[in-house]
Amino acid sequence: QEQAMKIAIVAAGFTPAEADGLRRSMATFKAQGMVTKYEQKLVDGMMKNGYSREYALRVFKQLEGFGSYGFPESHAASFALLVYISSWIKWYYPDIFCCALLNSLPMGFYQPAQIVTDARNHGVTVLPVDVNESCWDNVLEAESLNPEAQNQRRYAVRLGFRHVKGLQKESMESESDPANRKRFQSINDLRELGLTQSVLEKLADADAFNSLGMDRREALWEISTGNDRPVALFAGQSAADPSEAAVVLPKMRPSEQVLFDYASTSLSLKAHPVSFLREKFSLLRVLPTKELASCRNGDMVKVAGLVLVRQRPGTAAGVCFITIEDETGVANLVVWEILFEKYRKQILQSRLLMVEGKLQIEGEVIHVIVSQCTDCTRLLRHLSVTADEAPRVLTREDEKCIPTHLQKMPGREGGQGDIFYKGRNFR
Repeated sequence: QEQAMKIAIVAAGFTPAEADGLRRSMATFKAQGMVTKYEQKLVDGMMKNGYSREYALRVFKQLEGFGSYGFPESHAASFALLVYISSWIKWYYPDIFCCALLNSLPMGFYQPAQIVTDARNHGVTVLPVDVNESCWDNVLEAESLNPEAQNQRRYAVRLGFRHVKGLQKESMESESDPANRKRFQSINDLRELGLTQSVLEKLADADAFNSLGMDRREALWEISTGNDRPVALFAGQSAADPSEAAVVLPKMRPSEQVLFDYASTSLSLKAHPVSFLREKFSLLRVLPTKELASCRNGDMVKVAGLVLVRQRPGTAAGVCFITIEDETGVANLVVWEILFEKYRKQILQSRLLMVEGKLQIEGEVIHVIVSQCTDCTRLLRHLSVTADEAPRVLTREDEKCIPTHLQKMPGREGGQGDIFYKGRNFR
């Protein structure tokens, strides 16, 4: 394209703006006749500069041919090279590939949760954010030799502070290299390092104090109640009141832990949110996505999952392609234009979407041709404390254990659904 612009400017007397218009017309290879409107100007300009008409027409035909074939060919070749290299790295070094992708976010179709899930499905160990182990970026930790290749070391991926919502890199600069810093023994050690109350609370929300023997609730309690900072002769010593040692905080349910993980880091290494709703979905005869492969082509099925991606390509005649994810994998959905208009609100606003449709299997490619959509986002509220649980007496310090991401006004629409990603939209 740059060569075409130079020919137009040097040989035909185009202005830079006119040459850029020619370049744009060559890129729109699906729009027939876009390059043709520049034919007369190019030929006349070249003839004015001493080129023969025959030669000028041959040059134009080359430009016209590029517009209908060369543009997609050149992009296909470069994309194929990128795909090959990426696939090679992912096959032989899935740990390094995962770490590099996470450090390159935001990019592409997928959220951190999907990259982590795929890596774990391919044998990569992923470790949580931790005040003693993590850096700002994700890093590799030596784990063990790969039994399939004795000379190849397999690494674990340690999640970095970059995944914790609300943290700034500048505030974690002193945390940049775990190998060159002393191990923290208490939260006061972190205070002495200069971390603010707000930063400590965000780290606790992310459950980053496991190496200190504290889960997120215990850490938040300690941060909120142990705000006295020993100084001078007492520096580095605990300021805890002995009477507080007997305090036993209620344990968080696994589903609550996952909810808080997503609220703080947009992913969880503990479980998938949909796994806690599987019993309810089973009553509705909703299949786990992995079971679609064992069904027959043409079967009517129900599936449900978190919405990852919605796509409506301009060349697909209004068809919408949706990818959803449950605890067993992903499912690809096809929504025809007429159905999209009918269920537009459910499709565009759902965090958790349930669909019914006909299964289409061609080789290893599986799609669900959607006939009905249901927004199940409200079910995500069941991940937090349910109404039928015995009420607990909470102190004001317990209230601080609720991240701001979860503090919703009673009756407000969305609830816990607002914690989960909305899905990425592409046109």
